[in-house]
Amino acid sequence: MLQLDFYGTLVAASLVLLLGRGLVKRVGFLRAYNIPEPVAGGLVVALVLLALRGLEVEVRFDTSLQTPLMLAFFATIGLSADFASLKRGGRVVGIFLLAVVGLLVVQNAMGIGLAKALGLDPLMGLLTGSVTLAGGHGTGAAWGTVFSEKYNLASASELAMASATFGLVLGGLIGGPVARLLIKRVQSPGGLEPEKTRMPKGFEQPNKERSITAFSFIETLALIAVSLLAGTLLNGQLHGTAFELPTFVCVLFVGVVLRNGLSALGLYQVFEREVSVLGNVSLSLFLAIALMSLKLWDLASLALPIFIILAAQTLVMALFAIFVTFRIMGSHYDAAVLAAGHCGFGLGATPTAIANMQAVTQRYGPSQIAFLVVPMVGAFFIDIINVIVIKLYLALPFFAVT
Repeated sequence: MLQLDFYGTLVAASLVLLLGRGLVKRVGFLRAYNIPEPVAGGLVVALVLLALRGLEVEVRFDTSLQTPLMLAFFATIGLSADFASLKRGGRVVGIFLLAVVGLLVVQNAMGIGLAKALGLDPLMGLLTGSVTLAGGHGTGAAWGTVFSEKYNLASASELAMASATFGLVLGGLIGGPVARLLIKRVQSPGGLEPEKTRMPKGFEQPNKERSITAFSFIETLALIAVSLLAGTLLNGQLHGTAFELPTFVCVLFVGVVLRNGLSALGLYQVFEREVSVLGNVSLSLFLAIALMSLKLWDLASLALPIFIILAAQTLVMALFAIFVTFRIMGSHYDAAVLAAGHCGFGLGATPTAIANMQAVTQRYGPSQIAFLVVPMVGAFFIDIINVIVIKLYLALPFFAVT
């Protein structure tokens, strides 16, 4: 077994990103279908590691940097959100939220229905529904423990981790192709400004050059650090209460308060271009580490019925994005980018959604509304709503605790 330490893992993650960029540049298929660079590079490395494991060679990474990078990314999302923008996006956020809720209901109905049809415990269907797909690894781990201890479901945690991994991979793969299909239907990109008429904002186009100075870098780094510290402390205070939230939501909330509080007091204006640069660095490295350290053999261990359910969920996600999300969001260019983002966190996680949208906007042009709406819904609302939907399903008669 080869164990890479912190520095070795950081080097490996950087090389994965460079590999992904090279692949997307040189492989027309990846470029045409807007596959994110971290996904392309990360999956290639994960496949190589799977082959090495078959030769009884195992490589392990130090993933201690993964969580701080994810939290730093959400801190930059919060620091990029000003109340004026949130107000402008209010109606669109509400409409998109309806699409998100609809998908959660459909995912669980599909999972439970297929599980019963295949002779499995309905809990397995729920576990391969919104618990792990929209919820990700964290939510899956939490509910896997509940299903094991309260409902006596065997191997619930292992199934949750494997299902969440499946969703993370597929969420990063289907978003680009779905957006490409939808953009072909759009005659004019929704009244979109030509790319050269303005600088892209936030996370729209991560490869655009942005002016940075050493002092401004330290200022922005300090804001991110404060968001991480205060968000972690807030999460500790809320732990075990009725208001408990995931750590990344607390960090994002602190970022929003910092951004708007400092601005309202006239003390400091956040340097958006630098925030987006640091956010994109955090996002890219987080995805690279997450994907290159995937244990694809966990997917291979899934029983055929579970694999059938997850494959069906992937198809449903793509169809839902095409026929529901795209249409109710207006059937224009921004709606296509939103559909790509929905695929990302509908099957995987919010960072995957952002990577999907970046791959699309890097090729076709900016979409400010998509980068306003998706992080807000994916970070603030989906976890809370998902818990409510899951509990409503658990109230059904065939889930009664025996």
